Amino acid sequence: MLDALSPDVLARLKAAAGDGGWSDDPARLAPKLEEWRGRWRGESPLLLLPRSVEDVARLVSLCAEAGVAITPQGGNTGLVGGQIPEGEVLLSLERMRKVREVSPLDDVMVVEAGVTLVEAQEAAAEAGRFFPLSLASEGTATVGGLVSTNAGGTAVLRYGVMRDLVLGIEAVLPNGEIFRGLKRLRKDNTGYDLKQLLIGAEGTLGVVTAAALKLFPVLRDRAVAFVGLASPEAALNLLVQAKGESGGAVEAFELIARRGIDLVVKNIPGTREPLDGVHPWYVLIEIASSEPGHATVAMERLLAGALESGLIADAALAQNEAQAAAMWATRENQSASQKAEGTTWKHDIAVPVSLVPRFIAEATAAVQAFAPEGRVVAFGHLGDGNIHYDVLQPAGTDGRAHSAKRDEGSKIVHDIAASLGGSISAEHGLGIMKTAEALRYKTAAEVQTMQAIRAALDPKRIMNPRVLF
Repeated sequence: MLDALSPDVLARLKAAAGDGGWSDDPARLAPKLEEWRGRWRGESPLLLLPRSVEDVARLVSLCAEAGVAITPQGGNTGLVGGQIPEGEVLLSLERMRKVREVSPLDDVMVVEAGVTLVEAQEAAAEAGRFFPLSLASEGTATVGGLVSTNAGGTAVLRYGVMRDLVLGIEAVLPNGEIFRGLKRLRKDNTGYDLKQLLIGAEGTLGVVTAAALKLFPVLRDRAVAFVGLASPEAALNLLVQAKGESGGAVEAFELIARRGIDLVVKNIPGTREPLDGVHPWYVLIEIASSEPGHATVAMERLLAGALESGLIADAALAQNEAQAAAMWATRENQSASQKAEGTTWKHDIAVPVSLVPRFIAEATAAVQAFAPEGRVVAFGHLGDGNIHYDVLQPAGTDGRAHSAKRDEGSKIVHDIAASLGGSISAEHGLGIMKTAEALRYKTAAEVQTMQAIRAALDPKRIMNPRVLF
């Protein structure tokens, strides 16, 4: 496909992009060609910077005509390399930053693909509404990327993943045609739900340019607590009690291993121990309600009962927003705190919620048998069964030996997740990291169906060609 990018095609793309709509400056391209942890570094002859869906359509049409491959990119926060080009034209949505509409009566907002998650949250808040998706990279991650990877985050337990929060999509298909699907309907039973093909497709079926997103009432009564306990089994029992005690008002329930706390305290300036004592496992709980006082009362009852029964060993209830933010920072910095530790095998798995303790136990035993020197750090969204299971290189060693074991070690972890009816990618997507490996876990019917859909929409395979099947 690189051969198709002749000087003539390059000139036509630049002309179509217009002034300020393209760059081939190595300094401008450089930050977009490296994954934030440094694992993937790519190359691209041209960065395209459209301002509108019509701009995107013109550019994609030219690429389709010439057979030029495209890698779409949002905020470059992905963790599986799908946003990093390897010679393809790089199409960034960073200039498509409009909040087109916020409708409190419909509980919907329409935002363009380059709007960051924080900006979307703020736009909703200004209208007296709440957009619930929340994750550590929300200051950089963009709506287009979040839709394209079907992002999850910390509030899935109550509100669902991105797929559950999208009512409509505008996108440019691989032939340059604009799909104008920005509906705001909660019910539309008139055939295939085409937007669902684009959600989670990682840019392989088109470029998402805008989305109509669900909004919710602002729940002003919130309670946040950090809990120390003995095991994931105890955490699972606490989750059941939290749901019952709160009447289903649990918004987040995050599990963190002790080693994860150690790394945050060590590597993230300004952080401190969340509790006075040291415990094998921790849980961060958030309960939210529209009824004044309900969340705090429910949390206090939950913690008092769990302490009395011995289910938990200690707990701290945030007394103000600053304390709650500090608790959340401990959770949100789990990945960032690993960066200073060197090479890490990253796993983003999902299993049925009831099987999370079994997965952690079996995976840890198998990994420690395979690589006794590896440091396991498990954390994540116990409430929806999504665990980030990471294996760090031994402290103070050269990471090359640990990197050499990554593929075989990850196969061990993923095989265990699959044996429990789980997935090897819960919320990050497959990207270039897991596309080939996923063939081991997909049935022939699944792969053939996905290939048929892709061939129908993108017969030249110009859209993110190295990702998915």
